[in-house]
Amino acid sequence: MTINANGASVALIHKGKTLLIKRAYAPYQHLWTLPGGRLEPGETIEECAAREIREELGLTVFALRHVLTQALGQDQAFKLAVFATEGFEGEIVPSDEIAAYQWIAPDAMGGLRTTSRLDDVLGRAFALFERS
Repeated sequence: MTINANGASVALIHKGKTLLIKRAYAPYQHLWTLPGGRLEPGETIEECAAREIREELGLTVFALRHVLTQALGQDQAFKLAVFATEGFEGEIVPSDEIAAYQWIAPDAMGGLRTTSRLDDVLGRAFALFERS
């Protein structure tokens, strides 16, 4: 499956929680969101997702699952592919792009200032890993 997108983000899922970051810089400065960023020339969207997690958090991700692709911006021209995974390793070493980070359960985000529709995105991401 080819995913047409300009950037990627990843929901890292562990023990019923996801890792949210608070952006230090624009766009979305001071908002809680998923880690990620822009596609670089020559890389696939999956490679972009893995690189951004490595650069922003120092973690290695694998077994990425596509959750959805969002159209963002006033003109809806930026396409963000959102992935989710339970497969990651390493120790979190946040870059200067991250003002703060925390593991949080999706139902505990009520008091956080988040990017648009993050609750819906996380609902879809967690649904990929529900166990019966």
